[in-house]
Amino acid sequence: MERRHLGRTGLRVSRIGLGTLSWARSGGTGGGERADPGTGHEAHLRHDQHVRNAADQLKTFWEAGGTLVDTADVYGDGEAEHLLGRLMQDLVPRRDLVIATKAGGVPDPHRPFDCSRGHLLSALDASLDRLGTDHVDLWQVHAWDPYTPLEETLQALDTAVGSGRARYAGVCDFSGWQLAKAGTWQRAAPGVRQPLAATQMEYSLLQRGVEREVLPAARDLGIGLLPSSPLGRGVLTGKYRDPGPPPTGSRGASERLAAFVEPYLDGAAARITDAVATAADGLALPPLQVALAWVRDRPGVVAPIVGARTAEQLAQALSVEGLSLPDEIRAALDDVSAPVHRYPDHDWSEL
Repeated sequence: MERRHLGRTGLRVSRIGLGTLSWARSGGTGGGERADPGTGHEAHLRHDQHVRNAADQLKTFWEAGGTLVDTADVYGDGEAEHLLGRLMQDLVPRRDLVIATKAGGVPDPHRPFDCSRGHLLSALDASLDRLGTDHVDLWQVHAWDPYTPLEETLQALDTAVGSGRARYAGVCDFSGWQLAKAGTWQRAAPGVRQPLAATQMEYSLLQRGVEREVLPAARDLGIGLLPSSPLGRGVLTGKYRDPGPPPTGSRGASERLAAFVEPYLDGAAARITDAVATAADGLALPPLQVALAWVRDRPGVVAPIVGARTAEQLAQALSVEGLSLPDEIRAALDDVSAPVHRYPDHDWSEL
């Protein structure tokens, strides 16, 4: 698999990343209710199947030349990190992977993110313990914390890099002004060891909001974009095109995750999904490959993070490696999915 530099750094990563949220049996992002694992033999079988599925995904990814694996301390309250650490001992060598994890999420409905120095550095130590490694390649703040001064958060990232526990640092879900403020502070502050290398944001044909300010700020600062949900929360695969109930096993059919998918099931999303399906038919390819190739090759993008339920789904996504969309198809998808830029975004985007 082709590799790209992560922002303005010397670190090179595969241009498709593997997401591990599905490796957490609860599927949660911290603080959420865990799924009942059952008891006795049934629970043991479920656990074994869960581990085998994760192992199959990681092996499929590794054998395809993938290196970037993205996780977080709150995926299943650490379960995804623990499982990744176990698989690096038994299946795929640590040296072959670029491990990215996140910190800052906490199970507090009144303050869901704590990016204070104390919490972040303690969380990093706990992540390293679960992962069974002495460092992560990319350590990311999970979200903006309005209750902690930004400089305190950035100093914690710099401490982690300086101590060798993290090679590079990044952020997730920062708005354009927040990202610009962080990058500007780092440029002005003396002794910063490693400026932000990456920002992770949702980006797909169904969600192009980052193009307004986040992506321009990232490109100006030399920060690489790692798109999450590059398949529009699964909608761009076409699985929800048929009328009737969502397919069994899909997020849309899950009582807990249906609300996550629902915003992308409106008329505008349907038009874009239909356009992707039409392009896919013309190229004799699955729609997910067309949608993934589009976002992978957008300016400023380093590596979309793909989450899959099975190794078979992941293999289908990874087969996009040899695909470059024809210019006319790319232009048609650009047009049908173009975001509405109103004042002042429209004027600025024309400059």
